[in-house]
Amino acid sequence: MKGVIVAAGYGTRFLPATKTVPKELLPLIDRPAIDFVIEEFLAAGIQEILIISSRRKHALEDYFDREVELESVFRAEGAQAKLEAIRPPEAEFQFVRQRKMMGTGHALLLAESFVGDSPFVVAYPDDLQHGGTPPAKLLVDAYKDSGCSVLATMYDPPNLERYGVLSLAADGVHVEGIVEKPAPGSEPSREASLGRYLYTPELFPLLREGWDAHLAEAGASAEERALPPAACAVEGLPEYFHTYALNKLMQAGKVVFARIDGERLDTGSPAGYLRAILRYAAGRPDLAEVLREELERLG
Repeated sequence: MKGVIVAAGYGTRFLPATKTVPKELLPLIDRPAIDFVIEEFLAAGIQEILIISSRRKHALEDYFDREVELESVFRAEGAQAKLEAIRPPEAEFQFVRQRKMMGTGHALLLAESFVGDSPFVVAYPDDLQHGGTPPAKLLVDAYKDSGCSVLATMYDPPNLERYGVLSLAADGVHVEGIVEKPAPGSEPSREASLGRYLYTPELFPLLREGWDAHLAEAGASAEERALPPAACAVEGLPEYFHTYALNKLMQAGKVVFARIDGERLDTGSPAGYLRAILRYAAGRPDLAEVLREELERLG
């Protein structure tokens, strides 16, 4: 089992900070958001991880590398706790750049050579979880039981109409479709799709098929369509999402879902990021009392 983190976005909702700091490294107190995703992957037994990034995100690669100078200083000081804090995760990391923002389908095509014939978990680091079973582990367990691709879901969240909502098969396990932002009262179920997926390698032929059709529809020449996705330079090309391939898998009865059992934290907006910091702080013994005192003072 392998892991893929899609971290190529510009993070424009956090400007000006994200002019120089990748959004994925914005911290919840003292831990970057992406750190929680890595922890989740490791808890699911995933140690081979690809991070899809973009230009100006060298700091992501630096973060997962050794910091030799600090190691020397802390070792000389006998500061074992600090040494542990900067120790890289016990995982193998690879990086690939999405040179141009061309959608999640294009981004996942860049992972094909890394994935090979392995199933893989895809994570969007805007979606974190507080408490409960690590979502990646739930997905891996569901895959082992079903042999299918797996979607992570949250049951009956507030404002369900803001989500992609699953349409379920008669068995209540397989997914037949996803209705994006259904009108209240028209939801096909109460299962809302989240930013975690487990895909089998069957995804890639379908991604390539959809990509070729996407290029043809945009008027790309035969020569442009023959280029690998990483070399795509078609001007004005709309973003290509993985929806086409996922729909094909659902139509073939090859997708199930796994419901998370913790609290979802959405760090994709400043308001959600603030809530995530507060929830994380509330769960830390060294910070909970400070948080209570400040909330009382402000309230």
